[in-house]
Amino acid sequence: MMNSYWRNNKSDVTKIMAISWPMFLSNLSQPLLGFVDTAVVGHMNAVHFLAGVAIGSMLITQIYWLCGALRMSTTGLSAQAKGAGSIRDASRALWQGVFVALSAAILIIAAQKLFISVAINITDASHDLAQVINDYFTTRLAGAPAALTNMVLVGWLIGQQQVKVVMWIQILSNLLNVVLNLLFVYGFNMGVKGVAFATVITEYTTCIAMLYFIFPQVKKAQIEALWFRLSSLTTMLRLNSNMFLRNLALQFCLAFMVVKAAQWGEDIVAVNNLLHQFFVFCALGLDAIAYAAEALIGENKGAKKSQGIIEITRTGLLISSALALFYCIIFTVFGNNIVSLLTDLPSLQTLASDYLLYVCILPLLAHWCFLMDGVYVGLSRAIQMRNSMIFSAVGVFLPVYYLLEHQQNHGLWIAFLAFVSARGACLLAHFTYLCRREALIN
Repeated sequence: MMNSYWRNNKSDVTKIMAISWPMFLSNLSQPLLGFVDTAVVGHMNAVHFLAGVAIGSMLITQIYWLCGALRMSTTGLSAQAKGAGSIRDASRALWQGVFVALSAAILIIAAQKLFISVAINITDASHDLAQVINDYFTTRLAGAPAALTNMVLVGWLIGQQQVKVVMWIQILSNLLNVVLNLLFVYGFNMGVKGVAFATVITEYTTCIAMLYFIFPQVKKAQIEALWFRLSSLTTMLRLNSNMFLRNLALQFCLAFMVVKAAQWGEDIVAVNNLLHQFFVFCALGLDAIAYAAEALIGENKGAKKSQGIIEITRTGLLISSALALFYCIIFTVFGNNIVSLLTDLPSLQTLASDYLLYVCILPLLAHWCFLMDGVYVGLSRAIQMRNSMIFSAVGVFLPVYYLLEHQQNHGLWIAFLAFVSARGACLLAHFTYLCRREALIN
């Protein structure tokens, strides 16, 4: 029966895989940046350099991550414009997204002193550490306009299913960042500022490269001043604000796990960080399939093909289920070996083995929310994404944790598993409701 399904839906499988694999390779190249930054700064002559870059990088990553709504909102609108065959709508989605991104970048730059002050106070940084945080963060913020614009451009290209462009630009940009890192730090002796400046140059280079590919596609559609009036920006702003709140709720849960782990000692913080690497590895593949869902669901919505939306969702769930099962088997069979690669400390290896069951189960529960997030990005249904995330955080994650608080870290991981399960279940239930009401397009 399963073989029959794959044969009958070979076209959908091919489309999903054609988008997924370039995005997987693009995602795979990302950790290289953090590794090189750490290696370069780690060879400087004082610990506060590495600590300062770690704190500054974490701060700016969290800010940019919350702004990830820019990519998601643009992807949905771009894909729908492709499905409708409207160059004008595609152009409007692009330039409105860029406008919102630049506006957000200006606000972030204006608030930089507040961000730095909060980071220094929370970490109780020494004078030397505070100086490194300030130097790194302020230099990196010079790239904020490009970094946020890049989110929009990536989203637009994914929506247009031009993922190989994204892949190659991303990979080449990451390699450029590595070269510039080494040049500025070891060649020009720029220290921490050199590490940050290398990233800034890479961000602007990436932006220019993507605009080079995008502009010829939209130049026929004249930019209209009307697009940038508040009344015309309503859809884009509503999508971004709801997705921002969704991201904030997710970030709250992840931060909650870190704070609670810190209360139980350094070993728990360390082991949770090790286990988190399993989740990151898992997300590389599941995210790639979600990207494909975003583009193809949006295209079918733009073309007003409800059945196409249902078929892509069904096929996407089957593919993500197969991948989740693969991850589960790998983690079950090789979990202890993977932990041994991540740390050679016997105490952490022993402690991690107590929690491996949770990361083995995680892919089987998490793939639903990854895929359904992609479906709802394609449908541009940000309100449901926001509501399901807030409910899963406040109505599931926190109650389950406090119910099992006496189990400490075990209770925390069970609460996280319940959280990702609730996210997928909420969106899947709502999707089923829309199907029955024949309201997928409206």
